[in-house]
Amino acid sequence: MLDVNQSTLRYWEKEFEGIHPYRNRKGTRFYHTEDVETLRLVKYLLKEKGFTIAGARDYLKTNRSHALKNMDIVETLKNIKEFLIQLRNNL
Repeated sequence: MLDVNQSTLRYWEKEFEGIHPYRNRKGTRFYHTEDVETLRLVKYLLKEKGFTIAGARDYLKTNRSHALKNMDIVETLKNIKEFLIQLRNNL
């Protein structure tokens, strides 16, 4: 879903507030919708926007809704671009 390593997820859990997966008896983590949303935001800020861990943490505290909106717009544009490329290749 997020296409990141398990170790990266564990690290982000420690570094960012609001990521609290449920663990079953075996210790398997299950992420709530809010956790996945936060992880998507973290990935967007770190990988796409080039934020540092500290910068992303601070940005999420003050601009979470703005970051969500921007991330959704970028993902929509990427999907449109991918669709147009596939359409062109099928011509």
